[in-house]
Amino acid sequence: MPMRPTTTTGPRLLPPTPRRPAAAHRVAVLAYPGMSVFETGIVTEVFGLPRPEFDVDWYDLVVSAERPGPVPVVGGASLHTPYGLGELAEARTVIVPGVPDVTGDPSPELVTALRRAHRRGARIMSICSGAFALAGAGLLDGRRATTHWQYAELLARRYPLIEVDPDVLYLDDGDLLTSAGSAAGLDLCVHVVRRDHGAAIANAVARRLVIPPHRDGGQAQFVEAPVPTDPDDDRIAGSIDWALAHLAEPLSVAQLAGQAHMSPRTYLRHFARATGTSPIRWLIDHRVRASLALLEETDAPVEQVSRSVGFDTPVTYRHHFGRLMLTSPSAYRRAFRTGAGRPA
Repeated sequence: MPMRPTTTTGPRLLPPTPRRPAAAHRVAVLAYPGMSVFETGIVTEVFGLPRPEFDVDWYDLVVSAERPGPVPVVGGASLHTPYGLGELAEARTVIVPGVPDVTGDPSPELVTALRRAHRRGARIMSICSGAFALAGAGLLDGRRATTHWQYAELLARRYPLIEVDPDVLYLDDGDLLTSAGSAAGLDLCVHVVRRDHGAAIANAVARRLVIPPHRDGGQAQFVEAPVPTDPDDDRIAGSIDWALAHLAEPLSVAQLAGQAHMSPRTYLRHFARATGTSPIRWLIDHRVRASLALLEETDAPVEQVSRSVGFDTPVTYRHHFGRLMLTSPSAYRRAFRTGAGRPA
C-alpha cells in the first residue's frame, strides 16, 4: 500500500493574493495539469456564475493551482490562474475534481493545504476520483465516502480506514462530501446549494442547468449497463409517473406492478434494472423528499406532513427522514425556516 503523508508540515503556503476582496462564501476549486475541464465547468456553472435573481449572497469562486500561472489541460489548451494553494486553504468550501493518477499520492503541498482548510472548518468536497486526494491527506479516515464505481474497490483497498459506499451518487458526511463519476458532481453541487440556501433556490439552479434537483437510484444503474431498449422500461417509467401523482396514498408493489401490467416478481426485476433501487426504497425516499417543501414552506405539524406524503405514522416518517437527511424533520424545518443553511 502506498504510504500516506504522515505530517502536517510542508512547504510554506503563500498568503492569499490581495487582488480580490474577501467574499461572504468563497469557493476554491483545484486545477491541475492534464485535467479535463468538465468538472471545473460544473463547479463554475453552479458556484461561479452570478445569480442576481436570488436575494441571497452568492458564492465567490476562485480556481486554484499548486503553482499559479498556466495550467495545461486536456486538448492542448491552457487554463491560467493567479491563485495558488493559499487561496484554496483559506476558502470556506474547497472542491477537488478527479485526480490525474488514482495510484499516486497527493503532493505534500496539497496535503498541507487540505489539512489546513479542514482544521479551519472548511467544507471539503471531491468529484469522481478527487476522493483519492482527500484520502491521501488522511481526511476520510473513519468516514463514509464514495467515488466513481470503477475506482471504489481501489479506494477501499488503498485506504481501509474509509467506509467506501460504491452505490450512491454522492455522500454528505457533514464537512466532507464526496461524489461518484463526473456528472454526479452536478448532483452534489446542487445538494450543497440546497444545504446553504434551501430547496427553492436549489430547484431554480437545477432548472437553469436543465437537470433534475435530485436523481433517483445510485451508481448501480450505470455500471456496465447498455442504454436500455426494452419496451418494458417505458412501462416502468409510466408506473413511476403514476406513483409520483399518488404518493400520499398507500401504495404496494402489487399496485405498481399492476400499473405496469407486470407480475410483482417481473416488476421488481425491471424496476431495479431501470432505477438501481427497489420500489419500496424508491417510494420512501420520494416521500421524504416530497415532505421537504412542506417543512420549509408551511407550518403544518410534523404529524400532518407525514400523512400528507404517505407515511403510516410519524414515527416511521421520522425514522426514514433521519436515515436520508441525517437530521430530524423539526431540526430541518428550524434550519431552513431561519435561513441557517444546513440542518442541525
